Amino acid sequence: MPLFMDVHNIEGGVSASDVAEAHKADLKTQAKYGVSYLRYWVNEEEGKIFCLVEADDAEAANTVHREAHGLVADAIYPVSEHS
Repeated sequence: MPLFMDVHNIEGGVSASDVAEAHKADLKTQAKYGVSYLRYWVNEEEGKIFCLVEADDAEAANTVHREAHGLVADAIYPVSEHS
């Protein structure tokens, strides 16, 4: 399944606890769309959130965010994993 990294920019910053709650909502909603949110990263002061997600396409990933909590990504990039 394709892998994507999405980026959210929250003006004024964001708390890690708020992002954790949004992620929980994503997990509850994702199966309906065949999406799997794998991990996320937060920069609280800069208001940056990065989500790693497996989805058929970027729109499916954003649909989960939209339905789960309304915070759609500002950008979504296809990525591949390398170690």
